[in-house]
Amino acid sequence: MDEDFRKAALDYHRLPRPGKLAIEPTKRMATQRDLALAYSPGVAAACEAIAADPDAAWDYTARGNMVAVVSNGTAVLGLGAIGALAAKPVMEGKAVLFKKFAGIDSIDIEVEERDPERLVEVVAALEPSFGAINLEDIKAPECFEVERRLRERMRIPVFHDDQHGTAIIVAAAIRNGLLLQGKRLEEVKLVNTGGGAAALACLDLLCAMGLRRENVWVCDIHGVVHEGRAQGMDPYKARYAQPTEKRTLEEVLPGADIFLGLSAPRVLKPEWLPLLAERPLVLALANPEPEILPEAVRAVRPDAIVATGRSDYPNQVNNVLCFPFIFRGALDVGATAIDEAMKVAAANAIAALARMEASEVVAAAYGGQAPVFGPDYIIPKPFDPRLILEIAPAVARAAMESGIARRPIADLAAYRAELERFVFRSGYLMRPMFEAARKAPRRVAYAEGEDERVLRAVQTVLDEGIAEPLLIGRRAVIEEKVRAMGLRMDLSESVRVLDPAQDEAVFEPLVPLYQHKVGRRGIPPDAAARRVGNRPTVAAALLLEAGLADACLCGGTGDWMRHWHHAFDVIGKRPETGRVYALSGVIIRGVTLFFVDTHLLVDPSAEQVAEMTCLAAEQVRGFGLAPKVALVSHSSFGASNAPSARKMRQALALIRAREPELEVDGEMHADAALVPAIRARAVPDSRLSDTANLLVFPNLDAANIAFNLVKAAADGLQIGPLLLGMNRPIHVLVPSVTARGIVNLTALAVQQANAERAAAG
Repeated sequence: MDEDFRKAALDYHRLPRPGKLAIEPTKRMATQRDLALAYSPGVAAACEAIAADPDAAWDYTARGNMVAVVSNGTAVLGLGAIGALAAKPVMEGKAVLFKKFAGIDSIDIEVEERDPERLVEVVAALEPSFGAINLEDIKAPECFEVERRLRERMRIPVFHDDQHGTAIIVAAAIRNGLLLQGKRLEEVKLVNTGGGAAALACLDLLCAMGLRRENVWVCDIHGVVHEGRAQGMDPYKARYAQPTEKRTLEEVLPGADIFLGLSAPRVLKPEWLPLLAERPLVLALANPEPEILPEAVRAVRPDAIVATGRSDYPNQVNNVLCFPFIFRGALDVGATAIDEAMKVAAANAIAALARMEASEVVAAAYGGQAPVFGPDYIIPKPFDPRLILEIAPAVARAAMESGIARRPIADLAAYRAELERFVFRSGYLMRPMFEAARKAPRRVAYAEGEDERVLRAVQTVLDEGIAEPLLIGRRAVIEEKVRAMGLRMDLSESVRVLDPAQDEAVFEPLVPLYQHKVGRRGIPPDAAARRVGNRPTVAAALLLEAGLADACLCGGTGDWMRHWHHAFDVIGKRPETGRVYALSGVIIRGVTLFFVDTHLLVDPSAEQVAEMTCLAAEQVRGFGLAPKVALVSHSSFGASNAPSARKMRQALALIRAREPELEVDGEMHADAALVPAIRARAVPDSRLSDTANLLVFPNLDAANIAFNLVKAAADGLQIGPLLLGMNRPIHVLVPSVTARGIVNLTALAVQQANAERAAAG
């Protein structure tokens, strides 16, 4: 690494506090009673329960979500045997990855012990503290023996990631590479260089998946592994000894379908590449310099698919693709081990994910150009958020089928939904709406049908089964984007595409309707007719108004207010409401706060504040939450007689008269709304219990500023804005909306469409 990068890495590890890990409590420690429950005497109850039933530790302690990352520092990265202490930054990093990608709490344990037998004793003694053991950076062949003996002694998973993590990713890459090359694993010839722990684990797993052992050729620093060889041999390597007179890599390469390098730089010579079979796979995984560079392979064998261990080339074999999620699935079913079936399940799940369209996160990392399954994309990217949703359930299912799950999961579909908390921060909030939408999906029109975010969202909507999409846009453009993005939707069956410029039979009858709607708003008939053809929001809203769609999402590009006006011109407000308002939500560390009105009404009257509050409370209930409303102000419970403070007090009286059961109070400072102790010091008789989740503001400036400030300062996830009081289910997307945000609003719109239908009888 260059000096600038080295300095940045050292600063990263040193500042603002040394290291990459910290421990945080998961229970409140605010009162004497909290202390009594957490420690003496309350802790004795948990101790007694575990003494009576050891498995109760999974219910009363963190053990079921705790992994030890253990190393003796004998094979650290490419640095060799640098010792346990010098290995600590790597082990801390591994622990951080467990937490980041799978929510697993992990502690690094560096053991200064190179005697394998004594190392086994040390690690085995840790079993009461952890739900699983991740062995890391232990040199071969000792690592084989250490893992084998620990697996025999311990009733929790023991997994040497250097071996098995690499093997799982390699197996997934080979599975997909062979699929693209038109070959079957049972028929191919594989040549490996290295013969170390990772290489042998790869070969073992591939043979378990169908590779024939007689088709495997291993070469190490001493040449071909053959029967009768004594130098550099061990029982693990001897399994792959071939009865042959060949002694060099060049001699065994002819006809090889797969080259699997886990050895050293420049081992595979460019002049040997013609010896490989047609359409070969070249996995050159030595780091930082591979056995051969991808550009050298392509210069000689353009028919080859190449993978490396480097992030600056396509098809990176990276263990972070699997180990957090394998442990997640194993821990969640209380597995006693991680067996071969669980590894195969993980490899197949990873391979299948690469064949799906890339996620929005992956697309963003590629500057908006998402990779599509093919020669340069046979393995998912490490930051694909769906890895946990595919791998953990597959591993959990395999563990249950193997009979090694002590805590089987009865409903794997519900388990997968539960895992969404690691992927989508909106998962808990939106789950009730998704479940309701699946029961009665409705037709949803998407005004910006050519937008890639919309197309990704529609693919998810189809996968979730929550709506019947109608895309507004040019069919040829949409078809091309669907192909380029690798989406699986069928535009002739599951999705309907409507082009206002082409589908005259659909849109011409809607022109008089629009002319009638806007004729007295300064828009002459000719201009109105043109708008139907060239303003997608107008076209989509007309489909909704005419009953050709049940809900509509528009906007997401350009000026939000322009889209809102077009939508309002067509749909209008509900007859019983005075105005339309905008409700925005933000999710912060699992807590959702709603803000109203964030977009539409600049300076509402007391009556309008009351109306928006009741409409917003109705929408909060739609999320399955009990609304707890705070009317916030610069004034605290009558401390000011300013007009805005008086307005909020008047609004409170109106709200209580309209909805006497609603938990609402004000006017109050924002900190009093969120901290009950502050509120209790201000007034002793507040009707508002606990923390407010719906904040109502005296004007648009305050609401919009507060919403955006909280969202930015706390890295919050935006929900909405949601339009309150519209006559039909329609929402206007903000330009920053993500594909997931569009999916969420789709579920909300479907719920509203179903409620509308139910109200109509």
